[in-house]
Amino acid sequence: MWETCAVDLTVHLPKSVAVEVEQVQRNNPEMLSRILYYAMTRRTIYDTLAARAAFDGEKGSIDALSPIGVR
Repeated sequence: MWETCAVDLTVHLPKSVAVEVEQVQRNNPEMLSRILYYAMTRRTIYDTLAARAAFDGEKGSIDALSPIGVR
């Protein structure tokens, strides 16, 4: 698949969310890892598509947000 490495993150969350995250981290650390992976993947895709839309001069156009090579 791919190589992985551990990272330490410090984030500031509302207390209620922090309690939930700590509980998930204790009970199912793999789930927390998957949630973070999913969120980072979505963010990367969004940033890439937004940059492409701005570059194409079609910011806000549905066509600008279509997958690469599909128009």
